[in-house]
Amino acid sequence: MLLYMARTNRQLINELKNLGYLRDPLVEKAFEKIDRKFFVPEEYEESAYENRPIPIGRNQTTSQPLVVAFMLELLDVHPGEKILEIGAGFGWQTALLAQLTREEGENEYERPLVISLEVVPELFERAKENISRYLEIAKGIVDIKEKDGTKGYEECAPYDRIVVCASVDEILQTWKNQLKIGGKIVAPIRQSIVMIEKRGKNEFRTKEFFGFSFVPLVFSK
Repeated sequence: MLLYMARTNRQLINELKNLGYLRDPLVEKAFEKIDRKFFVPEEYEESAYENRPIPIGRNQTTSQPLVVAFMLELLDVHPGEKILEIGAGFGWQTALLAQLTREEGENEYERPLVISLEVVPELFERAKENISRYLEIAKGIVDIKEKDGTKGYEECAPYDRIVVCASVDEILQTWKNQLKIGGKIVAPIRQSIVMIEKRGKNEFRTKEFFGFSFVPLVFSK
């Protein structure tokens, strides 16, 4: 039996919808606007619409589209919310977050709404380059910083949403402290995806979703 492989962004979206993902129309619209082809290494462009992770160097990957869709729907981003992303990678999810948080018709922002932290210098540079393709979406909204994500980014805290793009052993207290009450963290914990909702200063509700696979988060030694 031949395996179906998506060859266009629309085919990828249809595949994810057939699998039960992209149920949120805002997330589907973000996938329509942000083409994964521009966020993979050149040698993998022909595989950009396949529903699988793609290597981007330094033992990191751009995540499987199914996983990105699932995490973004758990994150439940609304326009105007401030997001902290831990691990920019090649910038695909960063651009998706920019599309989700931008206000319809708004073109100028006094402050960034998506703060993305990337500790690997070559990935940081590549993420900035890739995001530049979408300046009409990302200009003024996205601020990518070459920093260790395990420390968060106190300067722009608190955040409405925090999303972690590679596996960690636990949700760090630093991230919890930088999250608004009512906010959410979505992160891979070993081989699960965990969503934490902050109900009070030290009160959290946790849901865990099993059966995923992630590379470990890179941090400063």
